[in-house]
Amino acid sequence: MPDLKWLEDMEKRIPHGGVRTRFAPSPTGYMHVGNLRTALYTWLIARHAGGKFILRIEDTDQGRLVEGAVDVIYRTLAECGLDHDEGPDVGGPVGPYIQTERRGFYKEYAELLIEKGGAYRCFCGKDDSDGEGGFEKTDDPCRSLSREEADERAKAGESYVIRQKMPREGSTTFHDAVYGDITVENKELEDQILIKSDGLPTYNFANVIDDHLMGITHVVRGAEYLSSAPKYNLLYRSFGWEVPTYVHCSSVMVTDSETGAARKMSKRHGDPSYEDLIAAGYLTPAVVNYVALLGWSPGGEREIYSLSELAQIFDIHGVSKSPAVFDMNKLTYFNAEYLRAMSPEEFAAAATPYIRQTVKSPAIDPAQIAALLQQRTERLTEIPEKVDFFDALPDYSPELFIHKKSKTDIPGSLETLKGLYPVLEGLTDWDDEHILAALTNMAEAEGVKNARIMWPLRVALTGRAVTPGGAVEIARILGRDESLRRIKFALENN
Repeated sequence: MPDLKWLEDMEKRIPHGGVRTRFAPSPTGYMHVGNLRTALYTWLIARHAGGKFILRIEDTDQGRLVEGAVDVIYRTLAECGLDHDEGPDVGGPVGPYIQTERRGFYKEYAELLIEKGGAYRCFCGKDDSDGEGGFEKTDDPCRSLSREEADERAKAGESYVIRQKMPREGSTTFHDAVYGDITVENKELEDQILIKSDGLPTYNFANVIDDHLMGITHVVRGAEYLSSAPKYNLLYRSFGWEVPTYVHCSSVMVTDSETGAARKMSKRHGDPSYEDLIAAGYLTPAVVNYVALLGWSPGGEREIYSLSELAQIFDIHGVSKSPAVFDMNKLTYFNAEYLRAMSPEEFAAAATPYIRQTVKSPAIDPAQIAALLQQRTERLTEIPEKVDFFDALPDYSPELFIHKKSKTDIPGSLETLKGLYPVLEGLTDWDDEHILAALTNMAEAEGVKNARIMWPLRVALTGRAVTPGGAVEIARILGRDESLRRIKFALENN
């Protein structure tokens, strides 16, 4: 028998009035893009309405738990700016916010559902974590057991699960904010497990109980849960509870690199998680902005939005039924836009750790290198390879001195460097203005275009055909002594 007084007290705790949304991840590892999108949309709905965003950890599937996964969830939400108003770490009026700490709640409500005729005890020994249990619609013999017999067998210590008793006649219709009204014939619904033999609830039961007790008004989840929605509706109806607004989001798809076919994003296929994207040199704001547009459109042609701007304009009616396609090239475009929009100081702070991976010399200021990179970088991880020549001149072929557009060849380039050496050595001020003047004066004196002087110098200083910044900026950053040393090296070794 359920504890009716306890149940009554629980119902009194439920917050009413205002929008309340929840992100309820399972701590099973990394935060994949679909998880992040669910969290983001859930947060945006709450913030747009001035409501509450709740974090709940759904850890009832103990076999799939991954150590440290809860920390990944906290860290990802914090980095993405998705602050929660209630949760395991901050508390709140309807805690606890971890499902295994709510274990007693589910049993009481399951017993209440048995009282109401919406569930029954099953002693057949079939149990699983997904809540189905393997029965073919109507073949569970325990469904027809009398209440008295079932109670006696339970009191005698016989192991059992609690199953939802689905109606066999009629149909169930539920409304989704994205997909509209969907009707399912009740005879197609299995008597899903609500409470497993170990006393823990299945996801399909726990999420309904928790959403009700936490006063959740909007439930955001993937479209793969559409088939379970009728079961949730029947649970709400059996208890006499108000059904929340469902927002089912279409899958995030990706083009398989091997087959060329579209498929759902999956870590086991090597698709990136949020942490993978950050490790690959993408900025969190760019990732969040891009993920927001995976299956939702604000209308118009604008694409770049801050998180606060997204909260102002987000509308669930803009969520699409069509699968969204994750395009790494498109994300890279977003990232480049964000990098270029940074202040020079912000970019230097972000770029410095990557610069220092290959430029170890304390004599070189990474902020000066960063200034060359900001308009030329799409991902931060590109930086180390682009700038390693600042630390050590790489081996290079004299063929680099040959440049058709600059009209340079090997002998002519070496002659240019030979004449340039004393000019640069004699400079009293080593800055862009004076270095540039020295180079352009030499070009004018020889009656050639500036490129005839600039190209040999850039090759001598970098050993590269492509560099961030030109010969003037690179010489200034390297300093007079190192620049002259590299010019001398070119003259002696080519």
